[in-house]
Amino acid sequence: MISEPLRNPLSLFDVKDKVAIVTGASGTFGRATALALTALGGKVLLASGSERELEEVANEVRELGGSPATVVRRPDSQADAEAMLDSALATFGRVDQLVVASGYNKPGFIHELTYEDWQAVMDANVRGIWFMAKAVGTYWIEKKVRGKVVVMSSVRGRHGNYSGYTGYCASKGATDSLTRVLATEWAKYGITVNAIAPTVFRSKLTAWMYGDNELGQQTRARSLSRIPLGRLGEVEDLIGMAIYLLSPASDFCTGQVMYVDGGYTAG
Repeated sequence: MISEPLRNPLSLFDVKDKVAIVTGASGTFGRATALALTALGGKVLLASGSERELEEVANEVRELGGSPATVVRRPDSQADAEAMLDSALATFGRVDQLVVASGYNKPGFIHELTYEDWQAVMDANVRGIWFMAKAVGTYWIEKKVRGKVVVMSSVRGRHGNYSGYTGYCASKGATDSLTRVLATEWAKYGITVNAIAPTVFRSKLTAWMYGDNELGQQTRARSLSRIPLGRLGEVEDLIGMAIYLLSPASDFCTGQVMYVDGGYTAG
């Protein structure tokens, strides 16, 4: 007998009416994921620390026919995470997906950075995932929801960078480890947890690499020289992986760091 997924493979990627919390929604990855989910019939709660930028993304979601909920907030505390969850539940009645796309970088050599600079990167890139996972995961376990979590990592979680990335590389390495631990911890509940790890993409976070500063130019050129496909990443390159990880197609995929890097980590 031919199973339904074999008869209709696209059904595996169905996210219609699923509800996603997207943190960092005004950033490159968060915005793209929110728009893609909306275009496929999903529902989104958008969270960002910038009210103006958040409203811009919300308007784009509305252009695609969605009715987003918005929270002007970053996941900087457990209270922040609980507020996002409460808002999504109040608006949509449930939560099926969690996308943690908020992040930060403060490039600089260790002898030039302060401890506060380093800790700010660690907090933004790791602590926020923990807070969101605790809030949403607790809800899912109590309600027996087989949810899906996608977090943003980087090839820098695997490779070092001599251009002053002691904070960023350490935070993404921690992100990868947290992804694996959560995946194994929550597997018995049917909750999947995966990370997307891009190389250099055009984004607000990498804008410094496209300016006239020497460190940015060196970093950009070095990154490009390591990418076998011969170009830097664009936001559209991330969408396929995001939808895969947030849809039934990835039900047997958990604890994975999925590299979207043009072959960077293969060389």
